[in-house]
Amino acid sequence: MAASKKAVLGPLVGAVDQGTSSTRFLVFNSKTAELLSHHQVEIKQEFPREGWVEQDPKEILHSVYECIEKTCEKLGQLNIDISNIKAIGVSNQRETTVVWDKLTGEPLYNAVAAPVSPGPSDPAAVVPSGSSVPAAGASSVWLDLRTQSTVESLSKRIPGNNNFVKSKTGLPLSTYFSAVKLRWLLDNVRKVQKAVEEDRALFGTIDSWLIWSLTGGASGGVHCTDVTNASRTMLFNIHSLEWDKELCEFFEIPMKILPNVRSSSEIYGLMKAGALEGVPISGCLGDQSAALVGQMCFQDGQAKNTYGTGCFLLCNTGRKCVFSEHGLLTTVAYKLGRDKPVYYALEGSVAIAGAVIRWLRDNLGIIKTSEEIEKLAKEVGTSYGCYFVPAFSGLYAPYWEPSARGIICGLTQFTNKCHIAFAALEAVCFQTREILDAMNRDCGIPLSHLQVDGGMTNNKILMQLQADILYIPVVKPSMPETTALGAAMAAGAAEGVGVWSLEPEDLSAVTMERFEPQINAEESEIRYSTWKKAVMKSMGWVTTQSSESGDPSIFCSLPLGFFIVSSMVMLIGARYLSGMP
Repeated sequence: MAASKKAVLGPLVGAVDQGTSSTRFLVFNSKTAELLSHHQVEIKQEFPREGWVEQDPKEILHSVYECIEKTCEKLGQLNIDISNIKAIGVSNQRETTVVWDKLTGEPLYNAVAAPVSPGPSDPAAVVPSGSSVPAAGASSVWLDLRTQSTVESLSKRIPGNNNFVKSKTGLPLSTYFSAVKLRWLLDNVRKVQKAVEEDRALFGTIDSWLIWSLTGGASGGVHCTDVTNASRTMLFNIHSLEWDKELCEFFEIPMKILPNVRSSSEIYGLMKAGALEGVPISGCLGDQSAALVGQMCFQDGQAKNTYGTGCFLLCNTGRKCVFSEHGLLTTVAYKLGRDKPVYYALEGSVAIAGAVIRWLRDNLGIIKTSEEIEKLAKEVGTSYGCYFVPAFSGLYAPYWEPSARGIICGLTQFTNKCHIAFAALEAVCFQTREILDAMNRDCGIPLSHLQVDGGMTNNKILMQLQADILYIPVVKPSMPETTALGAAMAAGAAEGVGVWSLEPEDLSAVTMERFEPQINAEESEIRYSTWKKAVMKSMGWVTTQSSESGDPSIFCSLPLGFFIVSSMVMLIGARYLSGMP
């Protein structure tokens, strides 16, 4: 078997797929897009305070090296020569923010995360229960909410009639994006402040940290990012494709710490250590753009949805920026070569998708493994009027409502854990429908079908529910590793590598599984409108003034205390005077 495989192998391309819950390295045949081997390492998350999410950048880097070494060992066992690997691409969790010392190569703080963009092929995109992260240097991951007060103070400085941040970046001012995380680090971490003052600090998203480290680190590492990752920082002008001086001044970010911005497909540098030393790193895409490329959504109007810890729906809008009137983001889809045109996309994100399954498992304990949710949902086949809005850290697209919190409503004495499990799956589908509706209104062309990928797409009940709720077919590729495939395609197609053709006639045909709607349109609309009612009830639960972790005592307000005490005295006095027992 191994010998026959070896006989038909063409050039190979590797892909690092770095997500919030795991790191993987995968190797593809560039002529057939066949996945030959891979290795995965889970990584930890740290939650030092409520609303804070961090990861250790050194752990992330070590996990990349481990995945590369283990995959190369597996290829050797298959009698595949690793010298056939001609290029490496990088796909990464976006927005997660790292600052490190360029002289020592040491992170100056943990990676601060954005709200969660996992490796989409994680079985249910969930983190093992009881996981934690060491307090070493780390990154700010994307679900992190510590910057809410920073966002509120910055928003007061944007003129109501001139939202220059959104017009230049395509993004709303939000805790989600890197600029405010970087601003928080500069304001609150003395080690970061000192390194900036001494010209030792470098900033980057996870791709920049990995490429700099893999290409030599403190000994000549390449400090760069690609246009897709840069477009998620809120410092990048998506029209001129450059860091924007006005934006950097607004956020008070020194431009000297920013990486050079490159296309998504070109040779950035060579691997300087490990089994693949000397192999060029020549592809770089934020994970959702990588999935768009891996799904081969190269035509204007094609869209994909990745189901992981969160959901990310991207629609290719071609060479024109389409600005949303319905709460979606305008972002860079890809730029596949230095001299190639840039393509744009509309994006809607659901913060909580696979994460709701983790919550049912780890917090409520109604399932022991992530896979059990499909079995529970199948037992009842309905939520029995129960609706679950998992707004654990607010609502994202199309609402962008940080005051929302999760609710389960429509409960009766008949409701049991199976109905709640079914409602949790429905919640993922309803949130996707909201984004797709917004996308259809912005683009003016309703989608005829939705291409899907990610670990949750293995759940057939979820996929059927999605087709029913969208009332269009849902199409899933049989090879689920679309994010890693997209990074590999970009790397293999780079000038100077040239082992992967992106011409339409050369792209390999992919086998698809198709889910057709099985309910009538009227029932689909009734369920959706009830969901919208539930969403409205989830809003307005918290404000920054009344901290969720504050003193719950009603007497913490002196006037309120006097009012309640005096009311009680009057009531007792009245009862006494009237002779009541």
